[in-house]
Amino acid sequence: MHLLEPYGRWTALYQGDLDRWNPLAHQERPVEGYHLLYDHLLHPDWDSLGSETLYVKVLFAEYTLGFAIIELMGEWNDALSNDVMWLKRELVDPLLAAGIQKFVLIGENVLNFHGDDDAYYEEWAEDLEDGWLIGMGFREHICLDWDQQGLQRYMHYGESWTDPAWRTRHPLQLYWMITTRFQPSLDMPEDLPSLNP
Repeated sequence: MHLLEPYGRWTALYQGDLDRWNPLAHQERPVEGYHLLYDHLLHPDWDSLGSETLYVKVLFAEYTLGFAIIELMGEWNDALSNDVMWLKRELVDPLLAAGIQKFVLIGENVLNFHGDDDAYYEEWAEDLEDGWLIGMGFREHICLDWDQQGLQRYMHYGESWTDPAWRTRHPLQLYWMITTRFQPSLDMPEDLPSLNP
């Protein structure tokens, strides 16, 4: 696990460490060189929220459109660590205050989910006004656990919301693909940037 880094192909477009609105921008890296998740070492490029089980990286944020893509790593454990509280208070609330209303959470590296209360999810959904929250790439058993928790009332996730080719797209392509699903009357701009091979 210590070799799993956050997705890095968009660093020419966005560097979270230089984003003045990213509350995790100037976080000190672990003294030992790695984060610790139970008995596993995690790559130091992941950012800590304060939780012992869930780590994140803001991959892209665009404040004019109010849009952010956040990759997660570890175990999402609301029962033990109240991870949604850490995520909401330490990252999402400051981004909301800076104008972000549309969130994509990339969950390919989230191994498990342990649910508890849904109050923070409900609060997050209420805070979004005209925005949205998408869970992309989460494992099927996590989506089933979210269903049992009733989290489909607050966020969109599952196979229909997962783009297996997200890494090959420019983040603005991803934004418009999602936006046009919510507003089918909108046309996707023809002049969207693409990633260089």
